Amino acid sequence: MLGWVRHDPHAAALSRTNFHGRTVTLAGGPALAAGATVGAAAGAATGRLAAAAIAAGAVSGAVGLYDDVVGNRPEQKAAKGFAGHLGALRAGRITSGLVKIGGVGAAGLAASALIGSRRGSGFGRGVDVLLGAGVIAGTANLLNLLDLRPGRAIKAGLLLGAPLAAGRGAAMTAGALGASAALLPADLDEEIMLGDSGANALGALLGVAFTARAGTAGRLAALAALASLTAASEKVSFTRVIQDTPWLRRLDELGRRPA
Repeated sequence: MLGWVRHDPHAAALSRTNFHGRTVTLAGGPALAAGATVGAAAGAATGRLAAAAIAAGAVSGAVGLYDDVVGNRPEQKAAKGFAGHLGALRAGRITSGLVKIGGVGAAGLAASALIGSRRGSGFGRGVDVLLGAGVIAGTANLLNLLDLRPGRAIKAGLLLGAPLAAGRGAAMTAGALGASAALLPADLDEEIMLGDSGANALGALLGVAFTARAGTAGRLAALAALASLTAASEKVSFTRVIQDTPWLRRLDELGRRPA
């Protein structure tokens, strides 16, 4: 999949300079989005779960790729973070980041509706669907926030997904993680970047896997944690926290190409 994306006639638009000043390709993003989505759907226990995985993974990957390409334009770079995109909207501009936020949110809602709720119908089911949508979109955003150094987002995804790769529904998570692990060496070696496309898709698929196994309390707890981390990211640099915490720094640098 990665080779196919790299040889696409439009692949040149995916070239970027990373934090080390090396030229890398964002081809890893759509390759991961496609591979992880197919893997998750193939491992889903039911048709509805497969449809949920496709909705979350494919749409999150697609709008993420749109933001990766369009968001690199000079007029788009001024809007940073959720507050920046909302500020641009108030000024009458729709940024690529806002399109991504809306797309990931819609994908999360569709996927959560397909997953459903253990509470049958009515108000309780509606609450569960909204909570699930928040978890799916929030996990997509969290992995995107972590995608600032080679291999970091995939490592985080593997750690978050490991508990979900055992027990009921494990095959769906294993499919997504398998596609991620296959791209980890190229990511660590700074040949590729995931960008919004890969990070959003992987996060959304992990959110689907969690939502499919969690009840109301689990979804609420996960959403609260994700909301707290997202709010913290507006004030605190995750990279600085990782650098200042020895065990996190060692894990973050594990397998990475020397500077």
